[in-house]
Amino acid sequence: MKARISAIEYVLPEKIYTNEDFFSEFPGAKAETLLKTGVRKRHIAGKDEISSDLAFRAAEKLITENNIDRSAIDFLLFNSADIDYYTPATACVLQGRLGLKNSCGAMDILNGCSGYVYSLGIATGIMESMGAKNILLLNSSTLTRFIHPRDRANRFLFGDAAAASLITFSETGAIGPFVYGTDGKSFEKIIIRHGFARHPVTQESLTDREDEYGNVTNDASFYMDGVGIFLFSVRTVPPMINELLQKAGQTMDDVDLFVFHQPNAFLNEMLRKKLNIPEEKFVHCMADFGNTVQSTIPIALKEMQKQGRLREGMNVVMTGFGTGLSWAATLARF
Repeated sequence: MKARISAIEYVLPEKIYTNEDFFSEFPGAKAETLLKTGVRKRHIAGKDEISSDLAFRAAEKLITENNIDRSAIDFLLFNSADIDYYTPATACVLQGRLGLKNSCGAMDILNGCSGYVYSLGIATGIMESMGAKNILLLNSSTLTRFIHPRDRANRFLFGDAAAASLITFSETGAIGPFVYGTDGKSFEKIIIRHGFARHPVTQESLTDREDEYGNVTNDASFYMDGVGIFLFSVRTVPPMINELLQKAGQTMDDVDLFVFHQPNAFLNEMLRKKLNIPEEKFVHCMADFGNTVQSTIPIALKEMQKQGRLREGMNVVMTGFGTGLSWAATLARF
């Protein structure tokens, strides 16, 4: 069974938070350090705009812009940590909102930064197991609502977005092989500690603490060990890419484009140099979006298509790494 990414669209919230807005709010922030992340502006979800709302808009845009027959969609995958309810699965809610057929399967996937590649692997497995011909993949994040208002580093870095991809059966296009990995012992390096089953929110959850760089958070807000994640990425990503190419029987020269998760430009540039990837084959795509978690890779793919850097027949390496800690990589022929 062969799968192909046949169409991608993305949507952004209307509210824009520019660097000028940020430095006006935080005049004491270290501009030189923050600007190395490569972010110029980011889009922020509205107060009543949740992840599934963005995913719904992305799906409708995909269907409309690409003249997709809703009745032809056999399965819906919703990849987001921001679910609507404890139960049912948000994918089921979206199936109903989108008016898809009742024989359409629906499933949530919670993985964050590695989520797009994991979702592609699950999509190809669903095609093989049930003979699905068309799978709607929705990746969405509204992480900014969980970032403390005085957490300068993460407020600068992250933005909200959703992407929709149509994965179709194809005799010519192919996705795979895949490489996966997990370091669950380090799960606390990216975490929202309180608010779910393990630790419900209490008054203590809202007690603020400030780190040595002046960033404020609490146990009910998002936390990231930036230095720890940087070291994890530098240690994990290069051998993952080498393992993928070896598994595929290919070399770096066989790859036309490398599309990595977009955590920040400084880190990705270091990874590019470490892997000796030519600049023209590497994608930096977060200046106008920020880190949109599981949406970064499909947004980058769509932007490269719009710019003419991603064309039919090209061989593309995609890799996601971060929350979990988890990582994944795959090859795709477009």
